[in-house]
Amino acid sequence: MTTNDYVQIGLFLIVLLLLVKPVGSYMALVFADAPNRVTRFGACIERGIYRLCGIDHAEDMGWKRYALAMLLFNVLGVLVVFLLQRVQGWLPLNPQHFGAVSSDSAMNTAISFATNTNWQGYGGESTMSYLTQMLGMAVQNFLSAATGIAVLVAVVRGFSRRSAKGLGNFWVDLTRSVLYVLVPLSLLITLLLVSQGVVQNFKSYVDVPVVQTSSYAATAKDPAGHDVTTQTKVTTQTLPMGPAASQVAIKMLGTNGGGFFNANSAHPYENPTPFSNFIEMLAIFLIPGGLCVMFGRLVGDRRQGWAILATMLVIFVPLAIALVAAEQAGNPALHGLAVDAHASALQAGGNMEGKETRFGIASSGLFAAITTAASCGAVNAMHDSFTPLGGMIPMWLMQLGEVIFGGVGSGLYGMLAFAVVAVFIAGLMVGRTPEYLGKKIEAHEMKMASLAVLIPCALVVIGTAIAVTVPGGAAGVANPGAHGFSEMLYAVTSASNNNGSAFAGLSANTPFWNVLLAVCMFLARFPLAIAMLAMAGSLAAKRHVPESAGTLPTHTPLFVTLLAFVVIVVGALTFLPALALGPIVEQLMSGH
Repeated sequence: MTTNDYVQIGLFLIVLLLLVKPVGSYMALVFADAPNRVTRFGACIERGIYRLCGIDHAEDMGWKRYALAMLLFNVLGVLVVFLLQRVQGWLPLNPQHFGAVSSDSAMNTAISFATNTNWQGYGGESTMSYLTQMLGMAVQNFLSAATGIAVLVAVVRGFSRRSAKGLGNFWVDLTRSVLYVLVPLSLLITLLLVSQGVVQNFKSYVDVPVVQTSSYAATAKDPAGHDVTTQTKVTTQTLPMGPAASQVAIKMLGTNGGGFFNANSAHPYENPTPFSNFIEMLAIFLIPGGLCVMFGRLVGDRRQGWAILATMLVIFVPLAIALVAAEQAGNPALHGLAVDAHASALQAGGNMEGKETRFGIASSGLFAAITTAASCGAVNAMHDSFTPLGGMIPMWLMQLGEVIFGGVGSGLYGMLAFAVVAVFIAGLMVGRTPEYLGKKIEAHEMKMASLAVLIPCALVVIGTAIAVTVPGGAAGVANPGAHGFSEMLYAVTSASNNNGSAFAGLSANTPFWNVLLAVCMFLARFPLAIAMLAMAGSLAAKRHVPESAGTLPTHTPLFVTLLAFVVIVVGALTFLPALALGPIVEQLMSGH
């Protein structure tokens, strides 16, 4: 680790912690049950939306009705995005005249964007029209993020309400998420990114002369069936265009991660400068961090939100430092050779394979840790080219359940499921009925919390087992042995935790992978959200239990330690055998 590495990580954390409190306080006003200065400001727009859509905004939905509205709305979103891709060749704003996307890829993409995963088996600039990008991908970037926030707000009401039947109104929470939170912040981030050079236009792609001509050889069959090799001289390069900045802003803020271009945030038109890279990293953690503060305010005890945020940081910071350190140490396979991998004034040192020189090791490693901790999925470096231990850390951050910040909304309600498990374990240790935020945790709540914790784990393990045992799974792997296993494990982990980042090296745009990953993405999103709503419905109906001498304080360093321990133990026990077959054995083999 160099001084530059520590400075970049430290600066990011300082700016983040300075911003989460005002953002969280603002969101607490947006989602408060009582009218306030924020909601009164946009009340006329809200009323217009409700009238236009025929919504009874005063309806207080029970958990079943809330879950049904959430599920139907998102299934409708899947159908719209699927159809849009299939008919894009007939629609306007398609200057490159792209045709219909294949049915399996369109299905995978539609589920991916509706579930806030944004896994991409296609190249954006070579597959999707501008209209599909804007009307399909960008709209779902807003709606899937808003859905996660809405579910979280309903879960928080379950803890804060007493003897209540309802959890709020899904349509109101969805509308307010978009109107007051996602749109204003997206506009701000878009302007900042455009100022750095991120493209935002509707031009056709541009052919420009290359600085230095080159040529390539291509072999094809002649009419007689003989191989004929021809040399083709390259004199021009095609530069893609499009409305990228607006989509990049919401892909980061909403922890969506789907790149406008295939190279995602490694592409110079999506992430051109170190400052744009810093903005994008900050945008990923801004709302998940702010939601912790919002949680504390809405349950009436601000310390609870800071305790959850502290738990996330306790796990995230050491892993981020370890990732950067692994990359700065260099490739272990080169340690025995005469290779100078030390950082100096003339070189970055370490392992620069797969990284952009404008970002270097610290910004690439920190970006990888952030995007996999927060269920974002955007990448500015190829994780496949990281050292074995450096590649294992992003994978494990996802396998922890995407609760270390996690996706907007989904990360925090996932962490609350772990908190319920933690207080249950503490209750067993002292022989008392567990309580959390003044509500008794009983069998029903434990069943729902356990489902929320175990669903992603089961999907990763079962999905990877299927992939390695059928020919269609192994066919897409580019590297043999342990690294190839890591490519498959990473892909299923990414889909099963609604992350969406790719390890690279795996050709996943095949019918097998499109179907397998689509199933993982769907089951990782909606059953988990429904389980949390069911738990919230039960909690909201309960009375408040006053604190007593036997109540476990859930805002202290002791609880932070216990909660972090539970998260790590679940992730370690579940995935250590699989990690041992992939990155761990690869690390051991690389040293010889």
